Amino acid sequence: MTDSFVTVGKPKRKVDGLAIVRGKPVYTPDYDMPDALVVKLLRSPHAHALVKNIETEQAKLINDVVDIFTFSDVERIPYTRAGQGYPEPSPYDTFLLDRKVRYVGDPVAIVAAKTEKAAKDALRNIKVEYEILDAVLEMKEATKEGAPIIHDESECAGVYDKSRNIAAHYEMDLGDVEETLKTCDVVIERTYHIDTQLHAALEPHNALTYLDSVGRLIVITSTQVPFHCRRILSHILNKPIADIRVIKPRIGGGFGGKQSVIVEPYAAFVTLRTGKPARITYTREEVSMATNIRHEMSFDVTVGAMKDGKIKAISLNGMSNTGAYGEHSLTTFMVSGSKTLPLYNKVEAVHFGGDIVYTNLPPAGAYRGYGAPQGLFPLDCAIDELAYEIKMDPLKLKEVNSIREGETSPIFEIMGEGREGVPQTIKSCKLQECIDLGKNEIGWESKRGKKIRNGSKVRGVGCALAMQGSGIPKVDMGAATIKMNEDGSFNLLVGATDLGTGSDTILAQIAAEVLTVPLERVIVYSSDTDITPFDVGAYASSTTYVSGNAVRLAAEKVKDRLFELAGKYLERSVSELSLQSGIITCKDGPSVSLSELCTVHMYTFNQQQISESASFVGEESPPPFAASFAEVEVDTDTGKITLLNFVSYADCGVALNPIQAIGQLEGASMQGIGWALFEDIIYGKNGRMLTNDFFTYKVPSRMDYGKLTCRLVDSYEPTGPFGAKSIGEIGIDTPIPAIANAIFDATGIRLRHAPFKSERVLFEILNMEV
Repeated sequence: MTDSFVTVGKPKRKVDGLAIVRGKPVYTPDYDMPDALVVKLLRSPHAHALVKNIETEQAKLINDVVDIFTFSDVERIPYTRAGQGYPEPSPYDTFLLDRKVRYVGDPVAIVAAKTEKAAKDALRNIKVEYEILDAVLEMKEATKEGAPIIHDESECAGVYDKSRNIAAHYEMDLGDVEETLKTCDVVIERTYHIDTQLHAALEPHNALTYLDSVGRLIVITSTQVPFHCRRILSHILNKPIADIRVIKPRIGGGFGGKQSVIVEPYAAFVTLRTGKPARITYTREEVSMATNIRHEMSFDVTVGAMKDGKIKAISLNGMSNTGAYGEHSLTTFMVSGSKTLPLYNKVEAVHFGGDIVYTNLPPAGAYRGYGAPQGLFPLDCAIDELAYEIKMDPLKLKEVNSIREGETSPIFEIMGEGREGVPQTIKSCKLQECIDLGKNEIGWESKRGKKIRNGSKVRGVGCALAMQGSGIPKVDMGAATIKMNEDGSFNLLVGATDLGTGSDTILAQIAAEVLTVPLERVIVYSSDTDITPFDVGAYASSTTYVSGNAVRLAAEKVKDRLFELAGKYLERSVSELSLQSGIITCKDGPSVSLSELCTVHMYTFNQQQISESASFVGEESPPPFAASFAEVEVDTDTGKITLLNFVSYADCGVALNPIQAIGQLEGASMQGIGWALFEDIIYGKNGRMLTNDFFTYKVPSRMDYGKLTCRLVDSYEPTGPFGAKSIGEIGIDTPIPAIANAIFDATGIRLRHAPFKSERVLFEILNMEV
């Protein structure tokens, strides 16, 4: 399929690749504004407390301190930090500053100073008197009778049940699970728990704000969602959207952690109150404890099947920990079902539901995978457990029950993200090919169940299947504008946000393919709310599919316009024209280059700017698919797990840039491997995060795993730009269940609590021996 393409489907060098390796891209902290005030936040040392009194006068006397603001200085406007489509499905339960603090790290005061030193000195000299309240630090304690109420304020809206600390609740039933289970030969009932995770992006959250010459608020920020950021700032600050401009420069990683509006309001508030530029940059400790973490989730899972392996019923009933605030609370929980349950579409009955609860811990939010890994862990592992009960190869059991091309699932229509979904039939699916290639690569047939020993060490293999999505259908929109220059080059203006994923390159490739020009003839400018067209931003694996389709449509409109102008210029019918390599030719010989055509229309003939815009909203969300395999070695003396080999094959449709797509699959797989084996957030008894830096929070390096093989299997998605689907998230879904299943294959130990720390493994081994 890709043989017919010139630019897409090819391993093109990133448009910003040379600049990156030379250290040339400008990040937000690189913007030079010497007179910008330094903004720092005083944070609560208590998990749950009321601020009885704040004394700031002594701190204000410090040289170079410009001002200090507390909750009494800030208008009390509830909002959600979640960067989601409007109206947001997250509760409005957050205030810029509040008299009540709800986790260790909640902001109490804003300091604006001329220097970093003065700002830090001021923080040390602010005196706060707290009334300490009882805290809820375990999500299963949050809804019990007598638990402290975390959000008792009257102003917040959209909370499911404040009196029981339930931020959101969801229930879905397809058929009758209880009755169907009665007809099953084998029923598995288990409980799985998966802990939270830090994003650990290298660049911390930061923003620079100032007023331009006409008094408009300019916000330069490391964000995944510039347009959502502008809208939320308008709400918080009571300032018209027209008076706010948000610019996204180069970003040093996001992984969903910058899909919430976190630092921008504080710098913007200081600028509006003082009239001066303001800069805020979080420390690593602040990024860890006061932005977003991943949602901790627990699921009771039930799977019923016949002895021949036909799965008839699945139930996932769970609880999710949203922390102190409810951003992304409902939607991440729904995705844990909507992006997992349709994979097994042969069932007769399905139940999914549960509560998303508040606790006095750091707020959870968007994170790559967005709930799907939390849902896949119990689902895939329970099916694995079922396979051993009926003495069937677990890969075969998953294979015969999973969805295929031309099939559908009613869950697609029932469950979306915060609302109903849309019906869809799978138009592209190479899951079987992913399975076949992956199992051969790992040596599944020769290794499964063999428990190969070397002294105290024993080996095993495990597998996991996954699906994800490509944008949020009928909700999120992307747009693109293309304008032509007289040398035949094109400016591509997109609101889509490149986080380092290479989306600028992918979108330029799409435009270049339609317009038949070399990639370097397409100059990309992305994510400036004044200049680029609207785009929801980088999340939900949407950029290639949603923004890419917008670019394709805009390029096709430009192409049609060029044919129209060339037809008049060459005095030929449009039907006689063709475009190839930047030249429009006629069947009988006359031709005109794009450069010449644009030049004459700019300067001499029918003068005009050749430009077009287009928008795209997906009618469906075609899922990518993956089959992953893990080979582990477990030391039964120490519990240490060594990942020897991890193999993942993915179907993302046509990979518009195969090298970048494989890079996304590798990066996501590594994050999942780290989460499975050792990424672990630890809190003190008072709710303070103890693992808030890279010394205490372990992220995987190349030394922490053996062989990693990530490969792509081509399909063609007819609704995607040149056959493409998404690839950014699916790789993080499978490592935890695949590794858990491999540990079981090696040792007979079934770990149902991730991460799989060595002490948990050793504890189970010792219990087995007893």
